[in-house]
Amino acid sequence: MVRIERLADLEPVHQRQAAVLALWRWRAPILAFELDAEWGVDQSVLESLFRLAASPPGEQLERAYRRAIAELCTAPLFTSEVDPDTVQLFQLETISNLLTFGELLDEPGVDEVERVVEASAGLANYLDGLVEGSFYSHPAEEAHRQYLADLADRASEGYFASRHIAVETACHGALGVLPDSAGLLDSSTGRELLALCEDFGEELVTTMQWLRVTGH
Repeated sequence: MVRIERLADLEPVHQRQAAVLALWRWRAPILAFELDAEWGVDQSVLESLFRLAASPPGEQLERAYRRAIAELCTAPLFTSEVDPDTVQLFQLETISNLLTFGELLDEPGVDEVERVVEASAGLANYLDGLVEGSFYSHPAEEAHRQYLADLADRASEGYFASRHIAVETACHGALGVLPDSAGLLDSSTGRELLALCEDFGEELVTTMQWLRVTGH
């Protein structure tokens, strides 16, 4: 509920930027691992969608994003059954969230933004469950435990969910100073926020690699 209230307090342009930042937290995980060849998804199209989402808003951007979505949706992935492993599940969920962002361009509003933001948070929660359910100890288990201990009463989630909340809160707190007409890639503050999300994403990659190696 707190997350929804924070979104509602933002100007529409900053709500959209919040959605872009939520997407960006999962950019590294989807691009770090090779996509299943049978999906027929061109990774450069995914890279383009992330870049376009972080570009200055406007009709030209929206047309380019829709064209990239149309190209993506011609892949065999969308007409075949898929039995994903753990890493592929995160890839598929991120692709789905990129599609949801496209819907946001057609029907802008806090509800659509909320879907993107909540999907990102849900994946962090899901990753916590996978780590906790593993038969193996996470390599950074002690550091994760200390991080949660330092949060004291503020820690009500697992490690990755708590880290996600911290990154999200930092991003939302800085959105108000971003220029309305610029994309996140076009200002120093925007690039800093993207870098913050990218750092979190790299941490996700490390854990997802561990899950794949341990055969979760």
